[in-house]
Amino acid sequence: MLMSKTESYEKLKNHFNFLKGVHLRELFAEDADRFERFSIRWEQFLFDYSKNLITSESLDLLVGLAREANLSQKIEAQFKGEKINITENRAVLHTALRNRSDEPVYFEGVDVMPGIRKVLEQMQLFTNNIHSGKLRSYTDKTFTDVVNIGIGGSDLGPKMVCSALKKYAYGKINIHFVSNVDATDIEETLRKLNPETTLFVIASKTFTTWETLTNANTAKSWFLNSGASKADIAKHFVALSTNHKACNEFGIPNENMFEFWDWVGGRFSLWSAIGLPIALYIGFDNFEEMLNGVYKMDTHFRNTPFEQNIPVLMALLGVWYVNFWEFDSHAVIPYDQYLERFSEFLQQLDMESNGKRVSRDGVELDYATGPVIWGTIGTNSQHSFFQLMHQGTATIPADFIAFAQSLNPTAEHHNILMSNFFAQTEAMMMGKNADEVKLELSAANLSESEINKLLPHKLFPGNKPTNTLLIDKLTPETLGMLIAIYEHKVFVQGAIWDVNSYDQWGVELGKQLAKSIYPELDNKVKTESHDGSTNGLINHYNSIR
Repeated sequence: MLMSKTESYEKLKNHFNFLKGVHLRELFAEDADRFERFSIRWEQFLFDYSKNLITSESLDLLVGLAREANLSQKIEAQFKGEKINITENRAVLHTALRNRSDEPVYFEGVDVMPGIRKVLEQMQLFTNNIHSGKLRSYTDKTFTDVVNIGIGGSDLGPKMVCSALKKYAYGKINIHFVSNVDATDIEETLRKLNPETTLFVIASKTFTTWETLTNANTAKSWFLNSGASKADIAKHFVALSTNHKACNEFGIPNENMFEFWDWVGGRFSLWSAIGLPIALYIGFDNFEEMLNGVYKMDTHFRNTPFEQNIPVLMALLGVWYVNFWEFDSHAVIPYDQYLERFSEFLQQLDMESNGKRVSRDGVELDYATGPVIWGTIGTNSQHSFFQLMHQGTATIPADFIAFAQSLNPTAEHHNILMSNFFAQTEAMMMGKNADEVKLELSAANLSESEINKLLPHKLFPGNKPTNTLLIDKLTPETLGMLIAIYEHKVFVQGAIWDVNSYDQWGVELGKQLAKSIYPELDNKVKTESHDGSTNGLINHYNSIR
């Protein structure tokens, strides 16, 4: 059912009309227990959503919307392997990849868990053999560098996790990621490496992804040109793929192939064989700790009432802002340098999933769906886009993420960082009104005319909604939990908007056109097969080359 046809939708519209004139200052002033009412302590997490434009009635109505969307049934359908990706006739079972229980997970009547455990065992053996030196280079040297060649989910997830868990690195393996088909990416990476001690991980389910195979072939040529033979490829290249024939033709034997399945979507795949570079970088034990954390969050998501369910609440708040307040973007601000790639990872996870304009039945939607997701780390972000967030004309809801314990407790750094973290959500909520500004300027001994001149420039409206995730410490386990929160948030929003969160046809059109244009780029004949602009650009490019 379309969200706009539900009873809860109409009730929420009416409720919005009542609430839109209320300031967060008022809500806190009226309710001394607001923080306790609108926060959740779970495992190592404190989720504070009290600085949102909601009341208890708002929450009840949003939960009612989730129930009208049959959210509970949709959650179970995903976990039980039903083919909820209807446009590709696929199940969506990334949750099975991190199932740490003894419970079977069935797909088309077959338990997928034995196959998953088999691949995990293969990953563990391979990782341990690389780390121990049992698997060595063609010149009998231990490997020092791993290059992951992929794109999209085969790159963003592993790259983000390796950056986030740098403190837990094995220590003898350097990790590199190549995704851009721009030759600069692969060339600048290879320039720093020794072919005798470099291992390449080629991540492509079909082993046909144009960008990935282009980079893989460049890496292969570089390796062979260094003096290695074709037979040596088998020692230096592994594939995360299901296409045995193509991998064998490339020079990768079956024993160096790691399987994953059609029911693993790219942006949800880092828990599968796509996570091999993570295991190589941080060790398989730490990779398993991450799986343990995700499984705990999966259990919380699946079994906890909506009113206390962290991913569900985050999703409902997002729907509230997109569809009723008409806030069309959402910032994610981690106050931890290790999470510098987290917002970039979430961009694909969220926008590729819910950037849809038709329902699951193909009906054009009459309401907005996925917001623009963006952000970067604090405190850097405070000196770039926070000006717009505080005093710009747009209201941008934001998630603030931090860890109570620093992995690098140097001098007063962490307390300074955290004072900024706490201050920013307070400033977003409270703002600064005219009386406060006048008092501040008077204390600076400014005249009345000077105060009146500066006053409008120093006002902060506040009333900017934020979520706060305060986590005990960044570990493989808590990182897994954090990622899973956002995975499930995306799923819930897709379920409420009635879109298929697991296809990505919007990625395909540009690729199709690129393949038709590619043969024209070496032509001496003037191109006339496209629109006037594209013809002009191609012909100008060819004339310069």
